[in-house]
Amino acid sequence: MSVSKQRKKLRGTVEKVIKPVVAGQAEKAQIDVHEADPLYKEIRIENAVTDENGKKAHLRQGAEVDVIVEADSNATTKADDL
Repeated sequence: MSVSKQRKKLRGTVEKVIKPVVAGQAEKAQIDVHEADPLYKEIRIENAVTDENGKKAHLRQGAEVDVIVEADSNATTKADDL
């Protein structure tokens, strides 16, 4: 049986690109998630993405991005009807 996915898409902006301090470490992109609580607005991820053809790319400072939170439906609960 296939498990469906539940998701939420948030907008964000790449605040800065952080060069590695030690050779061999990955470059990081710091993203400001617009809809997050103030204390949790910034996330850092490895600055490596792939395009629709599978080619590698890097995010630029100032880029507008989508941050997608996704979970299996069996990891969620139903929202109460209002």
